[in-house]
Amino acid sequence: MTGTRPRFGVHTGPSNTTVDQLIDLWRRVEEGPFDWISTWDHFYAADGTSASNLEAVAIHTALAMSTTRVRCGSLVYCAGYRHPAVIANAMATIDHLSGGRCDLGLGAGWAKFEFDAYGIPFRRTAARLDVLEESVRCVRGLLRDDRTDFDGEWFTLTDAACEPRPVQEALPIWIGGGGEKRTLRIVAELADGWNVPFVSPDDFAHKRDVLHRHCASVGRDPSEIRCSVNVGCAPSEESLQRQFGLTAEFVRPGVLMGSTAELVEGLQRYMAAGADQINLAMRAPFELGALEAIATAIDDL
Repeated sequence: MTGTRPRFGVHTGPSNTTVDQLIDLWRRVEEGPFDWISTWDHFYAADGTSASNLEAVAIHTALAMSTTRVRCGSLVYCAGYRHPAVIANAMATIDHLSGGRCDLGLGAGWAKFEFDAYGIPFRRTAARLDVLEESVRCVRGLLRDDRTDFDGEWFTLTDAACEPRPVQEALPIWIGGGGEKRTLRIVAELADGWNVPFVSPDDFAHKRDVLHRHCASVGRDPSEIRCSVNVGCAPSEESLQRQFGLTAEFVRPGVLMGSTAELVEGLQRYMAAGADQINLAMRAPFELGALEAIATAIDDL
């Protein structure tokens, strides 16, 4: 999907915040040069320092009902937290609530502290990726076919239906993660979109090349897959620490910093790396100045 101006979005973390604050943020975003808003799926804050987090499906629903124009996405639901039939039926309903603007993202899950706190088995990486692949196959069938049969190691569907059907004929399915051997192969075979957070432009370009090689091996046209990246925006070091706390050093490679001119340069580097979509990742307390800075940078492209 390269060769055209990328789509810009905002990824909003529903931790340490309120519904009213999120709705205010979403409406500000929709007034700007953004065409996408997404939320995440956690039980705790992403860095594990707080248990204050709004439930993902409910907040995705609120997003759908609080906006009128933007795509309403999830980056990403953890395949290990819900049966695929549960998530498919929820997404079909959200598609109706949004008038056909719902996108579904799925991932294998990584936050072991959440699995442990809630007594959910945190299986080895290979098993979590097996769960992800089976979940995506089940969800695709439920959202796109009249009836679905599936007999896997983790999930079974027997003449299963998801009704009412989504508004969209093919509700977009995203997969999140950067694992080059397995995750990107699952993307190549099954996904409409791919998302990876907080990587440098060079790392993004490398992983995109790996994805394209997987596409070649499975006979898939890589232009069918929208490639996206989540980036932070921190005009200063103080802003970086305030937004990301304990994860500041981990996310630093994927955070845009500095003046508007430097932000524009950073966005252009991701564009040159092949990003079809660039999302500003925002965490509470939301820095509206960062949102305005990215909006201005987009206008300057």
